[in-house]
Amino acid sequence: MDFAKRMNNFGEGVFARLAAMKRKKISAGEQVIDLSIGAPNIPPPAHVMQVLAQEALKPENYVYAITDTNELLTEAADWYRRRYGVEIDPATEVCSLWGSQEGLSHIALTLIDDGDLTLVPDPCYPVFADGPRLAGSEIFFMPQLREHNYIIQLDDIPRDVAARAKFMVVSYPNNPTTAVAPEDFYERLIHFAKRNDIVVLHDNAYSELIFDGNRGFSFLSFAGAKDVGVEFNSLSKTYGFAGARVGFCLGNRAIVEHVKLLKSNIDYGLFLPIQRAAIAALQSPREVIDRTRAAYIERRDALVDGLCAAGWLMDKPRATMFVWAPVPKNFGTSEEFVETLLERSNVMVTPGAAFGPSGEGFVRMALVQTADVMRQVAEQVKWTIGCAK
Repeated sequence: MDFAKRMNNFGEGVFARLAAMKRKKISAGEQVIDLSIGAPNIPPPAHVMQVLAQEALKPENYVYAITDTNELLTEAADWYRRRYGVEIDPATEVCSLWGSQEGLSHIALTLIDDGDLTLVPDPCYPVFADGPRLAGSEIFFMPQLREHNYIIQLDDIPRDVAARAKFMVVSYPNNPTTAVAPEDFYERLIHFAKRNDIVVLHDNAYSELIFDGNRGFSFLSFAGAKDVGVEFNSLSKTYGFAGARVGFCLGNRAIVEHVKLLKSNIDYGLFLPIQRAAIAALQSPREVIDRTRAAYIERRDALVDGLCAAGWLMDKPRATMFVWAPVPKNFGTSEEFVETLLERSNVMVTPGAAFGPSGEGFVRMALVQTADVMRQVAEQVKWTIGCAK
């Protein structure tokens, strides 16, 4: 069979090798602590699960939803007003997504023609580049470097590249680097997009997982943002909704309209019980988010403090559910270190190279285990790190 050439852009690579190593260890009776995938293990609040369960028992809810309910769109708009002071028209400036990843994989289809250019952070969540590639886009990587606190240096983008670019993806708080952008970055971003006629997508999936007394904000809260782009937000991390797959596209009404048009041709609306559970989540008191944030802070401190004590030095993340750590000396590439860590310590993490060229030299660890397990990770890794000294 001949398959589409676009599939040459995708492959299992290192993840297939790691999965095989993990299976081999488990089949031998060993336990592997997996910190490689950012799959939240904090469930939704009990009252949200109760709504989902009750609504799922109603036969009338098993029809095609077709579109978002007015109640869901209104609640999403109200949440943005309460949280960020941003006014969103629920009728024209917001639509739901089957999780942010679905939106990230599809939005470029509404903006990109073959040969157009998209600006993508490097390192980045892989679908930031994969979505535009599916639409036929060329990719220009915008480095996020440690010496700049992982903030994109817009002035370093070549003028001819900026002039060609049609679409750009930006995300802070950032996965995988955990960086938080200062306010003036967004002002410069909007100016850059207007000057070069570029559509901006800001992914704000980790908006509530910002630590140490800091508080995040929305791209849409800055003057002119709606003129140039949209923001994606998600219930996955904020409310433990990862498996239920609920996200939102908000902002520029022309972009939202085209996303709605595309989705109307490829799927139906969210399952009605999930819409109603999402409404219940968005109406939850702030204490729900505070408890989730506190859990991630406890996990972060247990892991980072333990690993630093073991001799693997790294910065504590200011945000997200990840730790971005440099590969210790004498361990080779990020992939080689990850394989060594899994083989010797039974701990699985993700090589930074999987997130783009600038990710080499780092690994990403997901805070998806309890604080006690994180302390156990530090103990298991200690011998591996010590061997390199």
